[in-house]
Order: sequence, then C-alpha cells, then structure tokens
Amino acid sequence: MYYTDHGRDLDFRHDPFKAIVTPRPIGWISAVNAKGEVNLSPYSFFNAISSRPNIVMFSSENKKDAVAFIEETGEFTCSLVSKALDQQMNLTSAPLPRGESEYVHAGLEMAPSRIVKPPRVAASPAALECKLLSIQQLKDIDGNDVPRWMVLGQVVAAYVGEAFVHDGRFDTAKANPIARCGYSDYAEVSELFSITRPAGG
Repeated sequence: MYYTDHGRDLDFRHDPFKAIVTPRPIGWISAVNAKGEVNLSPYSFFNAISSRPNIVMFSSENKKDAVAFIEETGEFTCSLVSKALDQQMNLTSAPLPRGESEYVHAGLEMAPSRIVKPPRVAASPAALECKLLSIQQLKDIDGNDVPRWMVLGQVVAAYVGEAFVHDGRFDTAKANPIARCGYSDYAEVSELFSITRPAGG
C-alpha cells in the first residue's frame, strides 16, 4: 500500500500523516498581546529541538491568536498537559469568540511566570518560560507560502512541581503527560523503560 495525496487516492477518510507521526507531545501555549489579553491553546505540532540552549518549537495551522500575540510581545509559556488535565486542555482548543478567555472557559487557574509575562497553567506539573527566537511562515516544495507558521522560542526559565522531582530527576511517569496520536486519539505516559546507548568505537 502506497499513497501520495494525503491518502485520498486510497480512500482514507482522514490524512494518515498525523497518525503516523506519533506520539506527539502537546505544547499548551500561553501568550499575551500588547493589551495584556491572555491566550491559552494546545498545539500537538510541538517539540524540543535543542538542549544547549534549550529551544522549543510549535507550528500553527493558520495564524491563530497564539502566534499573533507572540509576534506582538515576544514571549510565551509551554505547560505540560497531564492526564488529569486532558479535558481542560481540550476545552482550551474551542474556537471561542475573540476576547473570551480559554482558561476561564476551561475552569483553569493560571499562575504568574518568573521571567516572562504570559502565565502558566497552575495545575500543570511543569512549564517552560520562553523568549521568541523567530516566527517563520512555511513554504511547500514549489516555494509557495502555506498558511502554517512555525514559532521557535528559547527557554529562559522552567517551573517544575516539587512533587515530580525524584532522585535529582523529573519523574515523567508520575507527571503522567499525554500525547496526540492522530485523529481524536491520545496516549498517556505512565510507564517507562530504559535503553542504554551503545559505546562508541
């Protein structure tokens, strides 16, 4: 089986791409605009791309408020989505009327950040405070602009709940994060296994 056109040539009801590139961590992005209004929205096109310095990225399909707000003020936070917060995360993805608060709609409390203005989700086990590095509109292989924007940010501070620190490490399994697995499917991280890298030659 082989397909070329988002699965349409094989009669897929939905593009398999998002189900193949999985699991994907969810960046719960908080941003403020120049007026001080807060936007909170989840992005599953999200990941860490550098450790020195710590750099994260997320990509928005269409230029949504999070991207516009970050473009205005140059800062954002990423809160980790635990299984306990999955329904509230989903509620913050609702297309609310402009000016209506996503975190209020989801019944969430926000907590102040230390270095950046956008707040973090108070109940999240961990959050990253980021300064904007760049916003790039993506292009296809023919050089055409597509309505997708990639945001890169450098982590300038991190919040970690003390309950999730064990033996000098962040306890990922205890934090119980969820990941996007395509369509309406999600997975939760509750068990881990270790693999030791092979020695070099």
